[in-house]
Formats: sequence, structure tokens, C-alpha cells
Amino acid sequence: MNVSTAVVLAAGEGTRLRPLTHNRPKPMLPAANRPILEYVFDALVDTVDRIVVVVGYKHDRVQGHFGPSYRGVDLTYVHQEKQLGSGHALLQARDVVDEPMVVLNGDRVIDTHIVDDVVAAFESEGDPTMSVLERPETSQYGAVTMHGDDVVELVEKPDSDEYRLINAGIYAFSPTIFEAIAATDREAGELALTETLVEVMERDRIRGVRTEGMWVDATYPWDLLAVAEEVLARGHVDGEERAEGVHVDPDAIVHDSAVLQPPVVVGPDCEVGAGAVLGPDVALGQNVTVAANATIRRSVIDADSRVEAGSTLIDAVTGQDVFLGAGSTVPGGPADVRVGREVFPDQRLGAVLADRVVAEGDASFSPGTLVGPRAHIGTGVNARGAIGEGAEVVR
Repeated sequence: MNVSTAVVLAAGEGTRLRPLTHNRPKPMLPAANRPILEYVFDALVDTVDRIVVVVGYKHDRVQGHFGPSYRGVDLTYVHQEKQLGSGHALLQARDVVDEPMVVLNGDRVIDTHIVDDVVAAFESEGDPTMSVLERPETSQYGAVTMHGDDVVELVEKPDSDEYRLINAGIYAFSPTIFEAIAATDREAGELALTETLVEVMERDRIRGVRTEGMWVDATYPWDLLAVAEEVLARGHVDGEERAEGVHVDPDAIVHDSAVLQPPVVVGPDCEVGAGAVLGPDVALGQNVTVAANATIRRSVIDADSRVEAGSTLIDAVTGQDVFLGAGSTVPGGPADVRVGREVFPDQRLGAVLADRVVAEGDASFSPGTLVGPRAHIGTGVNARGAIGEGAEVVR
């Protein structure tokens, strides 16, 4: 069975990444200075002839960015109107896919060879096939038990430390998977692909392929800093490498007196002013301005943002079109960060500033601050905690 089609599941919202996902889905958040979904497509374009993308939440952000094709491979979009689980998402592709397929999540940065390993194993024997990675921590993911090359157990988010293998979420199936999904009972109204796989295991073989390489996931806002570190460390970024680990787009302008400490990536149409210091572990998206004498370390600054003169940002993640006035300060983590009703202690996070946040001069952000879209932080304000969408904070 030859695989020439990929189905990418990119319909999810990513609620635990709020406030960054208020205006776009998780797959469109930055891994360094490109959307996560671009890395997923990059891992596929040399293997398949067509990519079917299951979109849902804020689907226009995906379709508007990529259009009808990516690097010469046709993109077909299908819609999951309500996010009712990964199995339900895959089932939306039933009407447009009638051949063997590779299936993967659109919100994790992966290496090409992980996809190739799964496809090669499937094409050799034709059994349902899934990728398996060894990880010291499995509690956030689906754990796997194998006997030889066969998967014999799948456990979602185990509460035991006995597991060392995780389901990496990359599969190869024949079209019969759609029938199996349709026959699976829903749990609390949702249809998880793993529930179907558990049922398939009871009567047929599921082959597990142990593989390794880059596989990074962002579950919470601070994870985007770890994702950027991994991508930068492996050099999986665009731009000319001016020095080892220093990637600068040809259309960027970097002042001769600016200091770029590797690893760092400066995207297209960026401008870095005199005396600015970037890095290590800094990613600037498209059309970012960093003014004179600003300092940025271990941060992701998304597209169309501006950091004014003399500002200092450490462990910061910004959305798009963020403005930080002169002398703004994000001193860095660690901090106890509240996400919804849960508090995560000692996270290395300075602040998250969602799309179109404006902070006037000399504003500062206590470690772990989350600022919602379009919030306005006044001159000299010390922002802290969770600040809601459109909030006005003054002294």
C-alpha cells in the first residue's frame, strides 16, 4: 500500500494556551518565528502528493495563511464544525480520502524522518501503524505498551511512572479506519481516535514504530519558549546564517552595533537598532522592530510587534502587533502561573502579551503575568497576574 495522502488534524483551539489562542488556533502559534503548522507541512511535502487539512476553530487563519498549496503540494481543506475529538476530526476527511494515508496532529513540531519511518513500516506490511517515542515523562501524553513491534496497550495521560513510551500522534491507515471510527461509541459526546485504536487492537494488529528526533509540543504558554529553544538549537529556521547559530533574513536590517548572541533568528522585514542585544534563544517574527539599546533574552516576539528603546524582555512571549514603550521591563521567571483554575508553580515565564497589547513607557510585568488581547497598560504600571481582554490598566 503506497501512501501519497496526508491528513493533518488542525481544528483544535488550544484553550490551555490562552490568551495567545484567542484570535488563532494553536497550530498557527509560533515555533520560533514560523507557525507550528509550517513545520508539520515541511515534514510531509517530500513524502506525499496531497495534504488534507482538517480545520475548525478560527479556520480562516489557517486557510488565509497557506492558501491552496504549500511548497508545490496541494492543500484540501475540510471543516470540523464542532471540536468533538480527534476521531471525529479525522472522520471529516472521509468524503475526500479513499486511499492509504498518513495522519498526524497539526500542533506539534516534528522531524521529517519520523513521518518517513511510519510510512515505510505501513507500506511494508499494511497494518495500522503508529509512531512511538521514548520519553521520561508520559503523564501529559498517551502512554504505550509494546510487545515486540505490536502495540498492546494505550493509556491516556497515565497517573503512573511505569510507562516510558508515548504515542507521538503520527499514524498510517488504510481507508477502513473511517468505518472503525464511525462504529466507535462516543465518550461524553466526543470521539477520540485512541478509543477507536483500542477497539482495533482487540481484533487486529496495530504496529508500533519506535523512532526518535525532534518532537516538541506546546501545551501551556511557557512551552512556546521551550519549543523555540529546541527549534533554534537544531537550526530549523529560515534566514542566512551570518555566524554559527545566528540566522538573519536577507530583508532584515540589523545595526552594526547590535549584538546577536546565538542561537537567534531574525525574520523578514525586521529592524534591530543600535546597541540592541538579542539572545540567546530569541526569535523575531516578520516585521518586528527592536529599537536602540533594547535587550531581549529567551523570548519569542511575534510578527508586527515593536519593542521600544531601552526595554528589557526576558522569558517573554508576545502575540502579533504588540507595542512595548520605551523602558518597558519583563524581568523573567520563575513564577507561579494560573491557567484557568489551575496554578502551575515555578514556571520559567516572564510574561505573555497577547495580540495587539499596548504598554506605554516604563511599564513592567511581574513574572508569570498573562495579558489578554487589546489590553492597554499605562505609563509606569506594574502589571501582574491575569489581565483580561481589552482591559485598561493605569496607575
